[in-house]
Amino acid sequence: MEKINTDRMEEFSWFSPKKKFGGYGKEVSQALGRDPASTDLMKRHPFDVEISRLPPGKAGCPYHSHSAQWEFYHVLSGTGAVRHADGTTAVEPGDAFLFKPGEAHQIINDGAADLVFYVVADNPLGESCHYPDSGKWLVRSPGRRIVRSEDLDYFDGEE
Repeated sequence: MEKINTDRMEEFSWFSPKKKFGGYGKEVSQALGRDPASTDLMKRHPFDVEISRLPPGKAGCPYHSHSAQWEFYHVLSGTGAVRHADGTTAVEPGDAFLFKPGEAHQIINDGAADLVFYVVADNPLGESCHYPDSGKWLVRSPGRRIVRSEDLDYFDGEE
């Protein structure tokens, strides 16, 4: 059995160049031995768990949808708003919600304290993402799809 204590884990941080997007996280699954680059499910794990912390006024990432990935969220503390196809929904501690493949979403901390939540994702191979606000696509493993494009910065057109 693999065991870690998430209270003792160091956080990593991410912030966009203009600081519109950003936050902190703990890669729980990776601390338990997950190798995200592996194609072996025994090394890759069938799901990925992260504890995310967004400071007030920050969105974790641009509004986006996944081609094949499911994401489950559970709010631990703080308040925020979740942007989705039908608008926005307020979230608070104890709220749990799910996004299916193809459902665009974004989490925003519109409160006065840090917004802390679990994210559980199945991280399928061949995953791609669409960013409706900027018209971009992220293609990690195009497989048989042929794509012609110029490389763009992740935050291009987002802030």
